[in-house]
Amino acid sequence: MTGITRLRDVVVGFHRLLDTRPDEPHILREGGALLAQLVAQDDWLPEAFARPHPTHYQQHLLYADASERFSVVSFVWGPGQATPVHDHTVWGLIGMLRGAEVSQGYAPDADGRWQPQGDPVHLRPGQVEAVSPRVGDVHQVRNALADQVSVSIHVYGANIGAVARHTYPAEGGRKRFVSGYSNTVLPNLWDRSAELRAATP
Repeated sequence: MTGITRLRDVVVGFHRLLDTRPDEPHILREGGALLAQLVAQDDWLPEAFARPHPTHYQQHLLYADASERFSVVSFVWGPGQATPVHDHTVWGLIGMLRGAEVSQGYAPDADGRWQPQGDPVHLRPGQVEAVSPRVGDVHQVRNALADQVSVSIHVYGANIGAVARHTYPAEGGRKRFVSGYSNTVLPNLWDRSAELRAATP
């Protein structure tokens, strides 16, 4: 199995998983295993969804469930690029496809200012991390490599580009944002014609 088939199989797997109406721990465990299978091989992501921007990271939508129960996106990090401190408000799974990234969790101090909490999490290809309001939802992420593009694949429990979320500035408080997406077209997961032609005697 190669190419976009890998992504299609994971999308189908998430549909089947969510159709059982599992609780969040089950989603993170079973969904994390599905995502780990996807990022174990780096031969399927179309180049258009892996290109960096010169000044900021890119978030490309790869798939969104029609009921907006989940979405799959690629994050493309140029050297040195990072997010602000931000939340998600829904469950999420982050799988490292190529390169490396560092995620630093944050929590409010007694004055309500958000401070780093715990050790940074380093993700390398094939590794998966979870976020959610239940397990820890506020973090900052950056490309761990100063001279290389990094790409991670994320699955969220919503159409994440349309979710009202927040950033947490160093001076305190929070600011509302809606991320949207960097791309205007989606990869075609459903064209099976090449497979069918190859299987025809």
